[in-house]
Formats: sequence, C-alpha cells, structure tokens
Amino acid sequence: MDLIFHTLPNGIRMVHSASPGDVAYCGIIINTGSRDELADEHGIAHFIEHMFFKGTAKRKAYHILSRLEDVGGEINAYTTKEETAVYASFMREHYSRAIELLADIFFSSSFPAAEIEKEKEVVIEEINSYLDNPAEYIFDEFEELVFSGQPIGRNILGERKTIRHINRKKLLEFISRNFSTDQIVFCSTGKIAPREIIRLFEKHFSPVPSRSCEKREIVKYNYLPVSVEKKHNTSQNHCIIGNTAFNLHDRRRMGLFILNNILGGQGLNSRLNMSLRERRGYAYNVESMYNPYADTGLFAIYFGTDSRNLEKCIDLTHRELKKLCDVPVGSVQLNKARNQIKGYLLRSYDNHENMMLSLGKSLLIFEKIESIEEIFKKIDAVTADELKETASVIFNEPSLSTLVYK
Repeated sequence: MDLIFHTLPNGIRMVHSASPGDVAYCGIIINTGSRDELADEHGIAHFIEHMFFKGTAKRKAYHILSRLEDVGGEINAYTTKEETAVYASFMREHYSRAIELLADIFFSSSFPAAEIEKEKEVVIEEINSYLDNPAEYIFDEFEELVFSGQPIGRNILGERKTIRHINRKKLLEFISRNFSTDQIVFCSTGKIAPREIIRLFEKHFSPVPSRSCEKREIVKYNYLPVSVEKKHNTSQNHCIIGNTAFNLHDRRRMGLFILNNILGGQGLNSRLNMSLRERRGYAYNVESMYNPYADTGLFAIYFGTDSRNLEKCIDLTHRELKKLCDVPVGSVQLNKARNQIKGYLLRSYDNHENMMLSLGKSLLIFEKIESIEEIFKKIDAVTADELKETASVIFNEPSLSTLVYK
C-alpha cells in the first residue's frame, strides 16, 4: 500500500493512500467520544457531531450541506464511544473543496443557539426511534449492565433530560476539554499528487491553534456477572449473553476475532447460525460481536426468538461456548476461519471509504499502519491452543452476563 504521512507543528497528522478512479474520500477523526463525557453531558459528543452541519463562521447549514452535494459529493459523520469523525466522498477534481469544507465545519463551527434548540428535538426523536427498537436498544443496555457506573457503559445518543440541558457553553467546554490537536488525524484516499495533498492539508489545517488536553483516564473495571430479565411486551424475546473482553492493545485480540467469526460472525456457516437457525429454525437473527476499546472490551452474543424457544436457545448457546472451551478447533476449521477473516478484511479495503477510515483510526490508535501482509501473518500465527485458552477466559460460563427482554 502506497502511503503518505505528514505531521503539522500543531500535532495534527495526515495519512493518504493513493488509489485509482474518479471518486476520492477524505475525513477527520478525533480520539474523543461518548466515554469522555461527564455525567451531566451524556449525549454531548454525538450532539456536537450533529452541530458540525449547522453553521460555521462563514456558512449557514444550507451552504454546508450544498457545498459537496451540488457537485455530486456527500458529507457524513459518526460518533462512537471513543472517536468522532466527519468524512466526505466526492469526485477527485473536488479535493480542494472537500478538504476546505471538512476543516471549516470541524474547527470553525459556530453552534448557533437557534440551531441548538432545533437539533435537540431531532436528537430526541432519534432517541425515541431507538427506544422503539428493542433489538438495537438491548445492546446498549447490556453494556450499561456490564460496565455499570462507568462512562464507557453509557449509550452514545444520551438521554432526553441531558439533551434538553445542552447549550452552546457546554458544547464549547466539552471541545476545550477534549479536542486535542495531537489526537486528530486527517485521512484520505484518492488519485491526487502527493505534493498537492500535502499542500492542501497544510493550507487548511496549519492555521488551527495547537491544543493539548489531558489524556483519557485509563480505568480499572470491576466486572461482576449479572443476569437480568425485563418485560418489554415484544412479539419476540431478545437475549444477549456476554462478558468483558480484551482491549485494543492486547495481543490476544486477534484470537478472539477469529473465535467470534467461528461462533457467530458474518458468515452464515457460523456455529450459532447453524445450530439455532439452520438446523432448528429457532431464530431469524443470531450473531456475535467483539468490540475492543482502549482499556477494555466487550464480547456478546445476540439472538431474537419466540418465547417457547428462549431457554432452548440459551442452552444451545452455552453448549457451543463450552465446546470452544473444551475442544481445540480442528486444523481444517481453523484454516477456514483464518481465510474468512482475511477475505472480510480485503473486501472491506476494497471499499475505499472503509479503507480511508480504517487507515485514519489505525494511525490514531496505534500510531502506525500495518500492511495487509503483516496483518495476515498475525492471523496465521494464531494457534488452536491459543483459541482454546482464549475461549476458556472469555466464554467461561460463571463469568457470563445475560440480559433478556420478554
């Protein structure tokens, strides 16, 4: 992969990957998310993401939205528990327009009071929509149970009462406390001369004043397994079973990614999908996930099923977990799992927007970008014994928490 790196005196970093084609992508990612909120700021990181589109010192909301859309491009944003990003896709001749716009909304948003009041209602409707979908809401409530009392456990959208108390002063206070320039990465992929992408980066990002904020606190989590049932009067029962897991810097996380894929990852041939859906027809949707964070992680299994099959599904899930704890994965299945992970990674990188964001996040979190060959070596190095050891740590039944909506 042909990569270009550049760092400004203010600490903002750039990574660019050359790619062919007429469409280009670029974005800004900062190492700040919902876990960096104080209790009375719950939802403010996501709210700031919305407000990036509501006005700057020189643009009103309509002009922000129209700037790229008028030339066939698109601008978007997202917030996670540990990062915030704004990014764009556009025809490559509009590189200058896209970079200038992203820099303007990220560093010069004016947060007009009238727009703040309007956007409160939009976000509250987003929360209401989310609360009406138990298959989505249960994931966040499970994290709140597992990480009880910790900022990482709070959902990203916030609560209606905290959203209603947001004002411009609070937005600026959060940015001042968390938006450190050495925790910002500009990422790009497209067909542009190296000298030109560096020139545009310097032109629009060099004027940003250097800002250093306190580093995120690394937390020691005191996890205690819990089992909770809640009445939701839904047509399906929804269930999540899971445990805390390895953080982003733990060498064992590659093994857990492979185990997650074997158990309930993207493939329809995963063990849980075959056991609960294909063989018995107990569930339409069954999946597992592994989310690593800076200082912890979460592994969880989700399925939705009819009430008469709930206990059967729970029992079958525990059986599959126990198998992985007790019996080493065979060499044939291990090779298949490795190849699946490699295929997912290559397909993800085939989407240049995904690749651009992945490069930015890798530089932001790990301060380096591994080649595909280096990642494949790590995948191939995971052994069946390591998988069994990892399964015994994460899938150990007494350590598992369960949340059920009935």
